Amino acid sequence: MKFKRYLKKIQKKIKEVKPDIEENVVEEVKPDIEENVVEEVKPDIEENVVEEVKPKGKKILGFVDRKKDPHQYLKRYIKEENYRNWFNRNYSNYTIYEAVGLTASDYIEMKREIAPESEHTIEETQPKNEKKHADKTYFKPTYNEKPKTNFDEFIDGRLLISHNAFGDKEMKIKVLEVSDETAALVSKFGDRLKINKILVTIKHLKSQQVEEGEFDIEAIENELVEKRHYSSANRWVPIEDIKNGYITNTRHTMLISDAAALDYILF
Repeated sequence: MKFKRYLKKIQKKIKEVKPDIEENVVEEVKPDIEENVVEEVKPDIEENVVEEVKPKGKKILGFVDRKKDPHQYLKRYIKEENYRNWFNRNYSNYTIYEAVGLTASDYIEMKREIAPESEHTIEETQPKNEKKHADKTYFKPTYNEKPKTNFDEFIDGRLLISHNAFGDKEMKIKVLEVSDETAALVSKFGDRLKINKILVTIKHLKSQQVEEGEFDIEAIENELVEKRHYSSANRWVPIEDIKNGYITNTRHTMLISDAAALDYILF
């Protein structure tokens, strides 16, 4: 009996303790969670979203008619120079796409669309004669008069000067007289002239002394044949080896060989 009474007392205490626990949980714990979540967390999230998403752009200017398509203003700005100058002069702090409420990408797309059209209109308005000249690329001369000097007359002096073995003398040979004989084997050797007389100029490089003498190489050749029964001279010279009346240095030795053999020239 005592045991049953003891159980009943315990059950009554349990019933009395349970409401106290539930009240503490409901009254104390729940308000803290709701207040922290609702009052503290939510306002921060909403403020951040509003501030980051909404951009701060320039206002649409007053001359823009909101009933019209804003792309028409871009098109007019690109195509009409007067309209473009007017806008840049009066609204220098704005771009045309900002003024009508569009973006830079809209402006670029419109410009790409108009570019082929502008090229086509230029071709249509261009006269036919100008089209023909535009297709041909050529350079006009700065003057129409004939030049007074011809560059073909200028010859490099080094081609006409030969040096002796010691390098202390220079020689130039000028043609004074040519023979009337016609050259044989033109197809093989080309056009040639037979030289009769020459003017030899020798310059001493150390003393700068100049010697000059006229030689009848035809007569010298005959003299050498009579005295020594041979001649080593070759008086036939190709036309391309004669520059402005002077013999190129590659032919000097052949022309003066007989005169050197008879000691008329010391070179």
